[in-house]
Amino acid sequence: MSSAYGAGCAVSNGSINHQAQLPTETVSADEPKLTAQWARVRGRLQTEVGDAEYRAWLRHVALVGIDGDEVTMRLPTRFLRDWVRSHYGERLNDLWRAEDDRIRRVDIRVGAGAPPARAAIPEAETPELATQDLPVREMPARAAPARVEERAEVRSDAALDQRFSFDSFVVGKPNEFAHACARRVADHPASQGFNPLFLYGGVGLGKTHLMHAIAWDLMSPSRPGGAISVAYMSAEKFMYKFIAAIRSQSTMEFKEQHRSVDVLMIDDLQFLIGKDATQEEFFHTFNALVDAGKQIVVSADKSPSDLSGLEDRVRTRLGCGMVADLHATTFELRISILEAKAARTGVPISGKVIEYLAHKITSNIRELEGALNRLVAHANLFGRAITLETTQEVLHDILKAHDRRVTIEEIQRKVAEHWNIRLTDMSSARRARAVARPRQVAMYLAKQLTSRSLPEIGRKFGNRDHTTVMHAVQRISSLMASDVGFAEDVELLRRMLEG
Repeated sequence: MSSAYGAGCAVSNGSINHQAQLPTETVSADEPKLTAQWARVRGRLQTEVGDAEYRAWLRHVALVGIDGDEVTMRLPTRFLRDWVRSHYGERLNDLWRAEDDRIRRVDIRVGAGAPPARAAIPEAETPELATQDLPVREMPARAAPARVEERAEVRSDAALDQRFSFDSFVVGKPNEFAHACARRVADHPASQGFNPLFLYGGVGLGKTHLMHAIAWDLMSPSRPGGAISVAYMSAEKFMYKFIAAIRSQSTMEFKEQHRSVDVLMIDDLQFLIGKDATQEEFFHTFNALVDAGKQIVVSADKSPSDLSGLEDRVRTRLGCGMVADLHATTFELRISILEAKAARTGVPISGKVIEYLAHKITSNIRELEGALNRLVAHANLFGRAITLETTQEVLHDILKAHDRRVTIEEIQRKVAEHWNIRLTDMSSARRARAVARPRQVAMYLAKQLTSRSLPEIGRKFGNRDHTTVMHAVQRISSLMASDVGFAEDVELLRRMLEG
């Protein structure tokens, strides 16, 4: 009869015996009786914890034998051994004592295979297996993240982009809170109130950038306390790996891999909506890591409360830490982002072009960066300066996607914003030059960009006569011919409005 358990820790009246050794003498026990006792213990435990929790943690527990007042049990990995010992050890002790009042200690050990329960198994029969453990890593202590001496371990199924660092992240009003939370987690992982960190926002607003930045900081050997291990992947990859583990009957290895890191980062969690089995596995992984004092960072396109389709227990757990959203970019933030990215290209780009792009492409940062990259590539390939004309030519397809019908109201609003006057001044009786000139520009653009007649345009500007509109059109045309700077301002407004 062979033994297949390794060195382990025992649970004795709730205490851990780190020096547990197999007894040199064994007391025989009735094997059918022992098997029946173990079946009852296992059944009661499954009833108490529920099927899902039992499948996740307890179904691989194997009974090795009983010797006097000690029951020896075994699990395939140290990770499972430690978890079962700390969470179910006392209960196992109580259940066994209810079966046999002579039992005083439950010894949980590590070993390969799962032989049937036997009474006493002499150690000497297969001594080479007495210390056999699966090749897995010990769970780090709960009090502090495990440190990697030479370099951080990255279990990343999605390559981390070196461009996505905190230094390259442009901070503005829409993203300053999310940025501050990300920095806090990078500096102090698993700190109270910031675990988990849940980042959410629309496409291309910087969620992935912040997640990569956190990972790079945590893995840096120069960080205070040293680098720590990080696992980063998309929710889709997490699901595919879980399915593959089920098919290959290696779910224990999957659990070990994802529950023994210091930081787990899952991008685009909304992908798990409707994937019930994967959600359950993520839930248990989440609990295991948080209970062990490890950090979790998650991103999604909506807040936890708005992710309908996720189980309630998952949503509530995600919302119990720090939830930070990234809002749609403002015009000022888009200008800052474009200026920062343009400076790194080394290609001169005028402020007029940057302002034009910031006005025209408002959907997300990713599309904005793509437009800038295309302009830079065109300039490098053909040696042409980046002007408003070349910008409109090169980006015609992107700009066309942002086309919309121009209205007189929109023209008035854009012109008022450009010259920093009140929108009501467009239809007021004020004749001060600071107001009259922008009003004439708006009339000029209304004539150029809409199909409205002169009388219709006049009515939109405080019921003015059509001759007033004609005079405005002529006056602006004349000024544009004589003043290059003024002509550029009007042309910029026209291009922003017409796309």
